[in-house]
Amino acid sequence: MTLSMGERERFLAEPHIGALSVIERPDRAPLTVPIWYHYTPGGELWVRTGPDSRKARAIRAAGRFSLMVQRTEPTVRYVSVEGPVTRTAPDSRQRSWEMAARYLPEDKVADFVAYDQTHLGEHLLLYMQPEHWVSADLGAF
Repeated sequence: MTLSMGERERFLAEPHIGALSVIERPDRAPLTVPIWYHYTPGGELWVRTGPDSRKARAIRAAGRFSLMVQRTEPTVRYVSVEGPVTRTAPDSRQRSWEMAARYLPEDKVADFVAYDQTHLGEHLLLYMQPEHWVSADLGAF
């Protein structure tokens, strides 16, 4: 069954691992990679990535990307969104902390952010306004 707008926005706001897809070359299938993301219902979705990463270059060229999130328990449910990049911004320690806090136990966030800042290099924030939605909850199947 398709989810209501409220259900799909709440589900997307949960901290699932996303599968980001973007057209990289017209003669290939989309580049698809796992990624942490952040979404607030009614707002923009954002991701962090290296400014010269393969996905950042592809997103800049395409001007849009899609993200799919899913779970398998207690029911199979997924939400997929696609839309234009609305803006980019420099990363910050605050945004790194905000993203890490969504996915890691509280006692691991500070260590991850320190590692991120010293070992993972510069990041860029890419914002997308969800424009097209696909969603379903397959119940107890």
